[in-house]
Amino acid sequence: MTKILTIEDDETTAQEIVAELGSHGFEVDWVGNGRDGLERALSGSYDLITLDRMLPFVDGLAIVTALRDRQIDTPVLMISALSDVDERVDGLRAGGDDYLVKPFASEEMAARVEVLLRRRSRAQRQTKLKVADLELDLVERRAMRCDRELDLQPTEFRLLEYLMRNFGQVVTRTMLFESVWGYHFDPGTNIIDVHIGRLRRKVDVENLPQL
Repeated sequence: MTKILTIEDDETTAQEIVAELGSHGFEVDWVGNGRDGLERALSGSYDLITLDRMLPFVDGLAIVTALRDRQIDTPVLMISALSDVDERVDGLRAGGDDYLVKPFASEEMAARVEVLLRRRSRAQRQTKLKVADLELDLVERRAMRCDRELDLQPTEFRLLEYLMRNFGQVVTRTMLFESVWGYHFDPGTNIIDVHIGRLRRKVDVENLPQL
């Protein structure tokens, strides 16, 4: 059975999440603070995490950052009353896979969970990607070019993975924004340009470290 961890300090919201996901056949564990939530999340034993942005003891950003720093790639749906674009960007940059603003419809929350689980399932079926001399190990979360490892941040890794999966196809900025960052394209942001620039500098052969 699919196991989901819900980290949420508001009991009413937590009960709503647990009831809705339970009705879809998921097994849901609820933790009411960030400290205990982080301990559970670091176990790596869950298929997905719903994560409140503002929590007692340890906040949501610190939790998702700790997961990604330890190469734990459990999908994270961040849920928050903070709806500003900057807040959403911060959550996704830290390693969140999607961002849902409170108040939310239970059906939409469950649908987003199902989408993230399907995405994870597809990714797990293919464990390695290769384009010319560039390789991605999706299990070990390692990127290699010319037999040398690239030091990529989690968002850079996801961006490179998406580009490699769609190699030879036209990829628009909207597609990148929605697939890598998980929300609709904002024409006023330069986040794509910044990450593409960083990724190119790391991937280009001439920028690889000398042995």
